[in-house]
Amino acid sequence: MMSLRRFHTPICSLLLAASMVGLAQAQTPVDNLNLRYANGIVAIAEEKVITVDDVRREIGPLVPELQRQSRTEQEFNEKLEALQNDVIQNLIDRVLIVKEFYKDEKRRVPSSYIDNQLAETIITQFENDRSKYLAYLRSRGISQKEYRRELEEDMIYNFMRQQQSKSGSTISPVRIEDFYNENKERFYQEDSVQLRLIQIARAPGESDDALRAKAAAVVAELDAGADFGDVARKYSQDSRKSRGGDWGWQRRSDLRKEFSDVIFTLDKGKRSEPLLTPEGAFLFLAEDRKHAGNLPIDEVRPEIERALVQQGSRRATERWLEKLRRNAYVKHF
Repeated sequence: MMSLRRFHTPICSLLLAASMVGLAQAQTPVDNLNLRYANGIVAIAEEKVITVDDVRREIGPLVPELQRQSRTEQEFNEKLEALQNDVIQNLIDRVLIVKEFYKDEKRRVPSSYIDNQLAETIITQFENDRSKYLAYLRSRGISQKEYRRELEEDMIYNFMRQQQSKSGSTISPVRIEDFYNENKERFYQEDSVQLRLIQIARAPGESDDALRAKAAAVVAELDAGADFGDVARKYSQDSRKSRGGDWGWQRRSDLRKEFSDVIFTLDKGKRSEPLLTPEGAFLFLAEDRKHAGNLPIDEVRPEIERALVQQGSRRATERWLEKLRRNAYVKHF
């Protein structure tokens, strides 16, 4: 049977769990939802009733993060409406997926799996306190048997989605090469250097000659064969001193021009002469170099494969869900 859908007023404003900054206190989500849905029903999928409490339970933990991400009440409401729609659809899909699982009468979730999941849930969500677990069930008005059923359906839902995702996980070398050739701009890299530096701070009123003399003493140790990192830990006055002056990979555009003009003349493994600035004297070491240009395909092949696998998995899962939805009875209120 085709899905039966009826126009419904968005309920995002009714799910507002807490006021935005500067707004007056709002009614709780329960109060507001109950005003809109007198029977407490949001949708029906097959024989399963999806209630206001089902939606509220899924959305509630996510509201604080939405508030942090939102700059205005309008932005918050828009994000909450989108989340609400996703949650309702996911709850519907969950029903359809579980039903699909049981079409094969031989399929069953072993009781031991559910026992293990319940034990882990009591530990992680109820601090290993069975009385808190039972209090939670009472607050929802459900039995232990009903809660076990929820856990079983969660396991089925996750298993079935994983199985569908795997159907899009085989990527041929030709597809990888085609993607690379069609998206070469994505794999362009700037000039970059794996950088170490030593900073010798300029004392108040210190002359260039005096600063140059201090830098010369450091250079003398390096010329004598001392390790650059060890010398940085000994003398440097920058924030990475304890790491031997290691600043990791830096792009040309990340650096001050007077620094990059010196650093990017260095070959791999070479260091600079002291560069004097108003802040002090700087010595640079180019531990490694990457020159501007497109990365070779062999270097980005794993990245491309991951992207294509994710893309294929999403498409395979969406096609599967659309098929389930087409053949299901779904009614929105």
